Amino acid sequence: MLAIGIMEINKYSFGTGDRFGHQGVAQLQAIMKTGELGIDLVPVWNKSHREHTIIGTTPGSVREEAGNAVKKLGWDKPWFVDADHINKNNVDAFIEPSDFFTIDIADFIGKKPDTSEVSDFIKRNRKYTGTLNIPGIEEKFHLSGRDLERIAGKFLFACREAAGIYNYIADRKGAGNFVTEVSMDEVDAPQNPVELFFILSALAGYGVPVQTIAPKFTGRFNKGVDYEGDVGTFSREFEQDLLAIEYAIHEFGLPRNLKLSVHSGSDKFAIYPVMGSLIKKYDKGIHIKTAGTTWLEEVTGLALAGGDGLMLAKEIYRKALEKQEDLCAPYASVIGIDPARLPPAEEVNNWDGGTFAAVLRHDREEPRYNPDFRQLIHVGYKIAAEMGEKYTSLLEKYSGIIGQQVFENIYDRHIRRLFGV
Repeated sequence: MLAIGIMEINKYSFGTGDRFGHQGVAQLQAIMKTGELGIDLVPVWNKSHREHTIIGTTPGSVREEAGNAVKKLGWDKPWFVDADHINKNNVDAFIEPSDFFTIDIADFIGKKPDTSEVSDFIKRNRKYTGTLNIPGIEEKFHLSGRDLERIAGKFLFACREAAGIYNYIADRKGAGNFVTEVSMDEVDAPQNPVELFFILSALAGYGVPVQTIAPKFTGRFNKGVDYEGDVGTFSREFEQDLLAIEYAIHEFGLPRNLKLSVHSGSDKFAIYPVMGSLIKKYDKGIHIKTAGTTWLEEVTGLALAGGDGLMLAKEIYRKALEKQEDLCAPYASVIGIDPARLPPAEEVNNWDGGTFAAVLRHDREEPRYNPDFRQLIHVGYKIAAEMGEKYTSLLEKYSGIIGQQVFENIYDRHIRRLFGV
């Protein structure tokens, strides 16, 4: 059985991404407001190596922002700083300031593992061949030794890589001083519940005390917009994943608090009621990463502020439109923009702040809402990063109206929908 580290993530946790590091207080206020509903939700400030590189910040700045918010608001409950989507090439800078590590193994899925390790994996899991009965799932899964070999060939190398990174971090921080997440969501094909079960077997075999795991789900999880896919299919898959994880905990001695993590979870309003209902049904936890929606609320707030704020919001869109191809390329698998539905810059230049905000804000009942416009702004944060102080000075100038947008986005659109309150 794996030993559970001293540091454990709580049942419900919420990843509050903040690319420019100005919204920690507004984010934490939304988390604190959730407590008034009787929901114990823990904030996890997350920022990836790619975002730090583009914006010119360091991992330490995330802990500083979070710590300042915690101090200012008197938060006396757990909070975490996530080294988001790290790998062995960029983990070093995150080790000291972070206490939650999202180990990204997507790039290693499908790489050929050692023959001896495949043999050991098959030997450990041979008892599941024949008919695999996962408690709570009516469907019976029929597995052969060849099926185990296929699963090992696809995922074992990646799990071994996760173990290498985990051990590297543990050697430097101490095994009990951080939370481990394993992510494999940024791939083309989803992992089915049986594959998830055996991925967890492999991680346990390599000694990785994973507390949250982020699989690739069926359907499209585009950045900052709603879920695209069959909600019924997702519901069935999500429920089976929950049950597969519970069985894996029992079979492989994984941490009892192991839970699903939903990446690109921002604005997936169509499936929030499904997830909320199922975690309640099975009394399970969840981790949601909101990623760049805070940045979108900053632009919304600038537009509503009018004057130089609105002018800057329009400039960001115009430049993003000009650089659309370059901005979209790194996010090709998680965006779906139809250029024909993007308004010309000349048209946007004539908008007032209310119109700009209505087009950008994710309100499904607002007829002016444009998800293509929203996605382009989402990936356009590089434009604001290049503006430097020109952008950040307006975040400070209009902090009140921007903070209100950030708060409402997290609390009203995300948290209340997810928990059905």
